[in-house]
Amino acid sequence: MAQGNALTPLLSRLEYAFSNESLLTEALTHRSAASINNERLEFLGDGILNFVIAARLYEQYPDMQEGDLSRLRASLVNKDSLADIAKLLGLGEYIQLGSGELKSGGRRRDSILADAVEAILGAVYLDGGFDTCRRLVLRLYAEKLQNIPDVQTLKDPKTRLQELLQSRHFPLPEYTVLEVSGKAHKQMFRVECKIEELQCITSAEGRSRRKAEQAAAELAIEEVAGKIAS
Repeated sequence: MAQGNALTPLLSRLEYAFSNESLLTEALTHRSAASINNERLEFLGDGILNFVIAARLYEQYPDMQEGDLSRLRASLVNKDSLADIAKLLGLGEYIQLGSGELKSGGRRRDSILADAVEAILGAVYLDGGFDTCRRLVLRLYAEKLQNIPDVQTLKDPKTRLQELLQSRHFPLPEYTVLEVSGKAHKQMFRVECKIEELQCITSAEGRSRRKAEQAAAELAIEEVAGKIAS
């Protein structure tokens, strides 16, 4: 896989030229294609990515608490975010896949694309050092770092409901499983969320108990907000 040929467009988008071309080849090789693949580089890149983004958020938000910083970081370094970056780089066409993965659409699978981005970061670190890798991370994440979401929107409904109740000195909600239906591998949970002091009872369904609780909490937030406002 010579850099001067098929990979030239990718290297141009990365704005980086590898001294050791085998590192890039490894970063673009999925485990379905060869025994020497990108899993170890992915592990390395994941650690570097988390650190670089954590450090930038720490600098960018000097007054933000640890929990909110963690939520912001998680929103930036998750599979969906990494897959977005991979698509902007056109990474799918360069990943080496086994025949099975090729037939099943592996070039478009978010998990494979995300892993490849992390593997490339690991390869750049080994090839060019930490500062070079850090600059690449910040360049790839420039737009996302400029459009950081409101941290409140990143909190799950159960957390937001709890904080809403605590801010008004109300007791925490009680969650009760009302029903579990379906076969073991495809169960449906129905959960009740009850806040007795506010006479608020909501219920919702989900494919797991957690999802059902979150859905019931979302409904409770609307009801509690209405009761508080009135």
